[in-house]
Amino acid sequence: MSKPSINLRTFDLNLLKVFDTVMAERSLTKAAEQLALTQPAVSNALRRLRDTLGDELLVRKGRSLEPTARGQELWPAVRDILHKLQTALAPAVFEPATADNTFVLTMADATAAGLMPGLVAVLAREAPGVSLRVVPLTTRDPRRVLDEGDADLAVGHFPSVLTDLTARAQSGAAESFLHHRLFAGDYVCVMRKDHAMAQGKFTLDRFCEAQHLLVSFSGRAFGFIDESLTNLRRTRRVVLTVNQFFTAGKVVVHSDLLTVLPRHFVNVTGFADQLVIRELPFKVSPIQVDALWHQRLDSDAAHAWLRGQIEVLGSHLFSL
Repeated sequence: MSKPSINLRTFDLNLLKVFDTVMAERSLTKAAEQLALTQPAVSNALRRLRDTLGDELLVRKGRSLEPTARGQELWPAVRDILHKLQTALAPAVFEPATADNTFVLTMADATAAGLMPGLVAVLAREAPGVSLRVVPLTTRDPRRVLDEGDADLAVGHFPSVLTDLTARAQSGAAESFLHHRLFAGDYVCVMRKDHAMAQGKFTLDRFCEAQHLLVSFSGRAFGFIDESLTNLRRTRRVVLTVNQFFTAGKVVVHSDLLTVLPRHFVNVTGFADQLVIRELPFKVSPIQVDALWHQRLDSDAAHAWLRGQIEVLGSHLFSL
């Protein structure tokens, strides 16, 4: 059966807004609340969109709605169109003092501990109506999160992403993501004050003989420290992984485990006096921390203002 042709003169753009909201919420009830509509109205809009496009876009699975392959394929384009329209209609100049934007940021707790106090002070001083939502960074490649609009900006260490973006740029391929270097930081080995390795020469042998705790977003017991050890033909035993730097520090205070933390983070934990910092007994390249965002937000005045504030804070708080 051939699909119906679409007449843009009579096409109701409100149907796309309903589709976008349902895709984000995966619930008629929640979507209706977001749109200030009744559930039957939302359901009817989805039916009209389905009839117009000639494709089933969402199907019910239990209590939630799941996109079909066509719905999943269509959503990024719809979200991009809606954002471009919103940006075009929004004021060209962002006025922080009167703005009421809400931004969603994704970053690790160590990064947030460094940036958020300063950013909150900026908001209180310059943009009292602006709100922030910080959600955990759970991947070294947040492009899907940014593409689907679940976050406006990602801040973290994204080496494979930057390598891919550079390769695509060099090949002339179109790219949907932009980035900016915020700061470079180094890592140190941390242990409780009365740990056996808190005194004496801290050698590579002693480091490898110890039991370790690793901060891992994925739960995989292998990180950049292990990569450096592999290059030296050495290994260590990781007996525990956690997904937060703060948790790692607290566990180390009360155990014989060693962990590796960003140097800047140790001083803002609130319990630095219970820890001993030792320099790593082997060379590890500095960790580059970048801001990453979707191309569609690049010309958004509000987003540009936010990026500017974070860039300033990064340059002031950390040594490049």
